[in-house]
Amino acid sequence: MLATILAVLAAAPAAAELVAVIAGAKPSILAVGTFNALNNPGFRFRGTGFVVDDGRHAITNAHVLPMSGDADAGDRLIVVLSGSDGRQGRGATVVATDPVYDLALLKFDGAALPALKFAPEGAVADGRAVALVGYPIGVVFGFVPVSHRGIIAATVPVAQPLPNARLLDQRTVFRMRQGSFDIYQLDATAYPGNSGSPLLDADSGLVLGVVNSVHVKATRESALSHPTGISYAIPARHAAALLSKR
Repeated sequence: MLATILAVLAAAPAAAELVAVIAGAKPSILAVGTFNALNNPGFRFRGTGFVVDDGRHAITNAHVLPMSGDADAGDRLIVVLSGSDGRQGRGATVVATDPVYDLALLKFDGAALPALKFAPEGAVADGRAVALVGYPIGVVFGFVPVSHRGIIAATVPVAQPLPNARLLDQRTVFRMRQGSFDIYQLDATAYPGNSGSPLLDADSGLVLGVVNSVHVKATRESALSHPTGISYAIPARHAAALLSKR
């Protein structure tokens, strides 16, 4: 009994820290999508992003962006603030993309928002407590970010499997030239809408990575016919490098 009480007391500060981390991160979480006044609904959700740098830039996954032929005439890229009713969309432009790591840097209109900070570059140990905050099933239930907690289960290599020549697009060629690189495997479950969510250190709130629940999963698990529930994140150093090129 005494051991149980001591364990609960020891865990209490960590739980309080996580509550503070999530509360501090939510104002920096954005819904990324397109807006077209001729559509109903006008806003079409595509993924999650988070504010960085001067408070007017955001990081997301490159695959979140509308591709050529994937947008209607009149569509414009916007980001929507956390907790809004969807009418606080801000126009956004693409500053840079990295097809190898499936990352994109956006700049959005309006006043600066609270920005998340990247963790210093260095090894991230397996077992490190993390949280991810984003829109796991889009904005079906409103523009309210959802949080998940877990640990970094492993740091694993990801490599593009040899494709059929008909599947050689620009991103695949870049990946093949780059070769294998390490990613974080998580025991927290991410869903397609979480693409672009920040992976946060549960103690400090610093960004350790960028959740990628589509392209990395497709690369590592392309031989599987059903999803495994395993989630992945791109290490934050690649997003920081993209930001430095703006």
